[in-house]
Amino acid sequence: MSSKHDINLLRINYLRGPNIWTYRPVLEVWLDLGDLEDFPSNKLPGLTDCLIEWLPALVEHHCGVGERGGFIERLREGTWAGHILEHIVIELLNLAGMPTGFGQTRETTKRGVYRMVFRARDEAVARAALTEAHALLLAAIHRRAGEPAFDVPAAVARLVEQIDRTYLGPSTASIVAAATDRGIPHLRLNGGNLVQLGHGRRQRRIWTAETDRTSAIAGNIAHDKDLTKSLLASCGVPVPEGQVVDSPEAAWEAAQDIGLPVVVKPSDANHGRGVSLDLTERGDVEKAYTVADAEGSEVIVERYVEGDEHRLLVVGGRVVAAARGESLSVLGDGRSTVAQLIDSQLNSDPRRGEAEEFPLETIHLDREPVMRLLLERQGLSGDSVPAAGRRVMIQRNGNVAIDCTDDVHPEVAHAVTLAARVVGLDVAGIDLVARDIGRPLEEQGGAVVEVNAGPGLLMHLKPATGLSRPVGRAIVDHLFDEGGNGRVPIVGVTGSHHSNEIARLVAWLLHLSGHQVGLACQDGLFLGNRKVDARPSAHWDAGQRLLMNREIDTVVLQNGPDVILDDGLAYDRCTVGVVTDLDPVVGLERHDVHNVDQLYRVLRTQVDVVLPDGVAVLNADDARVLEMVELCDGDVILYGMDAASPALQQHREAGSRTVSMFEGALVLAEGVRKAHRVRLDGPVVQTLLKALGPHTVMAVAAAAWALSVSPELMAAGIETSGLEAGLTPDRAEPVTLDVAR
Repeated sequence: MSSKHDINLLRINYLRGPNIWTYRPVLEVWLDLGDLEDFPSNKLPGLTDCLIEWLPALVEHHCGVGERGGFIERLREGTWAGHILEHIVIELLNLAGMPTGFGQTRETTKRGVYRMVFRARDEAVARAALTEAHALLLAAIHRRAGEPAFDVPAAVARLVEQIDRTYLGPSTASIVAAATDRGIPHLRLNGGNLVQLGHGRRQRRIWTAETDRTSAIAGNIAHDKDLTKSLLASCGVPVPEGQVVDSPEAAWEAAQDIGLPVVVKPSDANHGRGVSLDLTERGDVEKAYTVADAEGSEVIVERYVEGDEHRLLVVGGRVVAAARGESLSVLGDGRSTVAQLIDSQLNSDPRRGEAEEFPLETIHLDREPVMRLLLERQGLSGDSVPAAGRRVMIQRNGNVAIDCTDDVHPEVAHAVTLAARVVGLDVAGIDLVARDIGRPLEEQGGAVVEVNAGPGLLMHLKPATGLSRPVGRAIVDHLFDEGGNGRVPIVGVTGSHHSNEIARLVAWLLHLSGHQVGLACQDGLFLGNRKVDARPSAHWDAGQRLLMNREIDTVVLQNGPDVILDDGLAYDRCTVGVVTDLDPVVGLERHDVHNVDQLYRVLRTQVDVVLPDGVAVLNADDARVLEMVELCDGDVILYGMDAASPALQQHREAGSRTVSMFEGALVLAEGVRKAHRVRLDGPVVQTLLKALGPHTVMAVAAAAWALSVSPELMAAGIETSGLEAGLTPDRAEPVTLDVAR
């Protein structure tokens, strides 16, 4: 086809929180199809077959048809390029190992312009996927007979590389996923693996498998292997005798003192690097010293313990997973070199790879001096050709990826949990050597050889052999009490009328009730009654600042429709969601919001995220806001001028709560029997009523009531808010509100 067929990406917006599309972050892309608006897929010869050739798994996309092959059916019937781009993005993410099931494409009021969105766990990955998908679709549209296919594997490889650079590592991701399963929210605090679980005062933090309960002193002790061993030995944990040495000659002297065979290793070894086992000859010990010295700050010589290496994960004083290692060897064929045998017999294992998600690492002989030393002890090198049938040892330790959790003897579990307590770690990876993990260490001469802070979890999540263990869940359960979700009460206020003042007054009442309140609104950022930032703060970043603050136990946020459309909400769920009205808001045309129906879709987001044990506060005098009652997962408090209105009356008959006005007083009613009257005769309250209107005060009372602020405190609290100073310089005349009850 002509090169005039193009797709112009007009605007790309990352919605970081709940939004008009979904509860989760998405990438929203505004597309101009140009003349492709007149060319759906059935009018672009060869396009469907080309896409099926390049992305055969598109057949698994159900699309709106609801069954396998649904999207292919849509392609053949005719669908537009924005919809096709959506599915290509999703498929490329699937191929890159980041399954993505959500996507939507919708027309705007401008011909040929669409909004396409898809689930985006990470913005950089989502943008990279969009770039690759855009290039692929244009290549398919413009492909001529005989031209080469689009290089899908290369595109996927670039996506995988981006995921590896920016997404959470597998250990951290497993903890975050477990937290999500428990309804615990999370915030990523840096570009790496520092993550906050929960909000405000109830938050906990993790950094990979370290937690904010992990002592820095304990981490330093674990880093010093010799100190760790001395502490463990003093408490009766079996450890191999050893000495720190400072030269090859001293290493041999220590080996003789300890008794052969010995192990030579760095004092701060990681992943078995620089560790040489079962040494009996002086030359081997001295060479092993040189290898270990290049890896760590000190070198240790210790007694060799016979058996397999094991890693036991201890969380909160309990063994939650265990894995066993195995030695590696290759079998000579009389033709291939050792290096070639490693590639054909070991690195060909699909469980091996460079990325973190592989349970076994690729073996690089040129990078592993310990392996070369082991080969040398067998009279070989990487270029040697072993005789057919000769077994060549490649690695004596490492490769800890065989699950053995169910085999751990209670005495072994006691020893390793004691080791974690002695060092002071709440989460620890305990390395021990034993012939049989199902027998006590003492009776088989086994020993604990290392205690590790911040242990990797992948060997337990994706063992090469055996069952995956829920280690992420174990860490989350350790950090949060049973039933705890790490949440603090969050109040979200949206609407076009006085949402700033409502947020200010609600925050003030909660402050008077004894809460440590954080408030972000158009007037600024507040901690308690102190303004910490005078800039308008009704936006996503300000909300995040409050949710990260460890001193705050309640958060109040003003959310204008522009905030929801630009960024999404700053929180995943809230305790109280207030919607005041659906009056038109100026400035939303750039989001293609022009009428009440479109605004309804925006503001309902605030109600959609109310927790099941939360409350929506809705203005019953606005008919469209009243429709949102059915959207709320939690309870609803309706407010309106006339308590006798059908909406309020039916709500109370159902046992629910309402707020109304009668003879200058607020009436807080629950069901048909209980009611509280709150007099509004104070001069400040009268000023606020005149300046803001009674609906504003009712919304404040309803939101405060939802968080158990007493009726007695409401009028007195509003009277002392100081808010009237910013509204009018003069004291207003009393307002009389005589509305039939």
